[in-house]
Formats: sequence, structure tokens, C-alpha cells
Amino acid sequence: MSPRIPALAVLFFGACACAGAASLIAPGTHLIEGETPPNRQPDGNSIVIDAPQGLIVFDTGRHQEHAQKVLDFARAQGRPIAAIINSHWHLDHVGGNPRLRAAFPDLQVYASSAIQAAHSGFLADYRAQLTAEIAGSAKNPAAQESMRAEIALIDAGAALDPTDIVTKSASMTIAGRLLLVHLESHAVTAGDVWVFDPKTRVLLAGDLVTLPAPFFESACPARWRDSLAHLEKTAFEWLVPGHGAPMRRPEFTAYRQAFSNLLDCAAGNAEKRSCIDGWIGDASMVRRPQDMSYAKTLIGYYLDNYLRNPSERVRAFCSD
Repeated sequence: MSPRIPALAVLFFGACACAGAASLIAPGTHLIEGETPPNRQPDGNSIVIDAPQGLIVFDTGRHQEHAQKVLDFARAQGRPIAAIINSHWHLDHVGGNPRLRAAFPDLQVYASSAIQAAHSGFLADYRAQLTAEIAGSAKNPAAQESMRAEIALIDAGAALDPTDIVTKSASMTIAGRLLLVHLESHAVTAGDVWVFDPKTRVLLAGDLVTLPAPFFESACPARWRDSLAHLEKTAFEWLVPGHGAPMRRPEFTAYRQAFSNLLDCAAGNAEKRSCIDGWIGDASMVRRPQDMSYAKTLIGYYLDNYLRNPSERVRAFCSD
């Protein structure tokens, strides 16, 4: 999930997708589900893979409580965390990196280099926005606390960064386990990493797939659509999204079609409500009924601010 607007929708509408204990996706592969609690920024999903040299953690969430669930899982397994793979630089996917690295100083972190530009661009702008909002929110201590926590994450700087930069799609042996590591350029971010495990046929998609809606703040929608085609060509049995429950192939196919239909609707002359209702209907196979209001809010926001009125930054990003 992106660093900002979905969380605002949570603050205003109180959506909740609360996680429980780690759940088994496939032998040796566990999901620690992200949360979207009321009045707080979200966590993305974390997936823990058992490898010969320790555990591999795909995305680390945002909050200390989420990172602690990952550490508690490792402790219960009696195994070290040997590696982190970050799908992208959004804070709800890299925010647990400093805590895991403090517990396991020798672990390797695999990710694209896109976070480097984000430090001086998107995240710097976001920090300035947060600082301004803190000054004007004296009557809302909970919101101030949340924003200060965001600033602390941004200020973690290099502790969020990779030790090993993924520069292309390739087979990689990480912590002794063979994984197919893929890199998408200028989709959700400038560099999005997704992973296919040929042993279990589990695909880890990061925010290339998110529920209850796609998050467009830092994205190029057209290239994102192309990236979804790459995922569909993979022989997965389970696909784990960046946010939401794991899905089988028919569910992903429905998601991909819903995404494409949304972009087509946004590019045409249909009324905003028609595009929103289109997403709600097209994604009904994968969207939880209780998330309908949240999904409508998100799609409406993105139609107004990104899909139908892209900023110069978005247009430049798509042309890179």
C-alpha cells in the first residue's frame, strides 16, 4: 500500500482488516497478514519462507508490532532471519527492516534501487507534508502520534535500504533457496520486485496486487497493467498480494480484468460513479463485502487525483 492516501481513508472511514497468527500457505511458507486498523497507517503482508540457511522474509510491514510478529515467528521456529526481500519502498513494506536488522545484523536485504530516489523525492515531500500537518493538528493527538511515527520511519534512512540491489529478473539462490526474482520497471514504483518459488509454486506479488483496490500514488498505471500480464504467465498455484488474502489463478484473472477495466473506464467519458461501480462489480470475486465502502472511497479518490488528472510527476514517471 502506498505511504499516504489509503491511510487517510482509514482515518476517515475506519476500515479494518485485522490479522491473526501466521498462516500456512504452502509447506515452509507462512503469511503474517498485514493490518489496516482504524486511526493508524497500514501494514503490508509479510511472507516467511524456510530456507537452508535461515528464514527469508518478503516485506516487513510498517509498525513495530508487525515486525515483532515476524521476530516472534522466527523465535518460535528456532531459526535466524537470513534475508529480507522488499517488493518496493513504500513504508508499509520496508518499515520493519530496521527492527529485523537490529535483531539479525548479518542478514541480507534484497530490493531494487528505487528507494534511493524516493528518499530525496517522494519520501522527502511526504515528510514535509507530515511536518506541516502536525503543526495544524494539535487537537488530534492520535493523528499527531501516527504522523510522528511516519517521520521516524522516513528518518531511518539507510536502515530501510537494500544491501543487495536487484537489477534484473533472474534466478537467485537466497539463504540457500532457489527463487525466481523478477523486477518490474515503473509500475507501482520505479522498481517493483516480485518472487516466484518454483518449489511451492507460490508467487509473492507485493503491491502489484492489492485489495480492496489498487493504490496509484507512486504508480504508472499503464506499465502496471503490463506487469500484471507478466504475473499471469507464471505457473503459480497461490498468489499472495501486498494487501489482502492469498488467491488462486481464477481470482487473480478476475483482479487483472478489473484493473484493466478500471483504466479503460478512467480513460473514457463514463461518469465517475460508473467507474467506481465497475470496479466494485468486477472485483467482487476477490473483494470482501465489508471492504466495499473503503474500496469506493479509494477508487473515487484515484479517479479524481491520478487516473483522470495525472500530475506532471506521474506523466514524467510514465515516460522514463
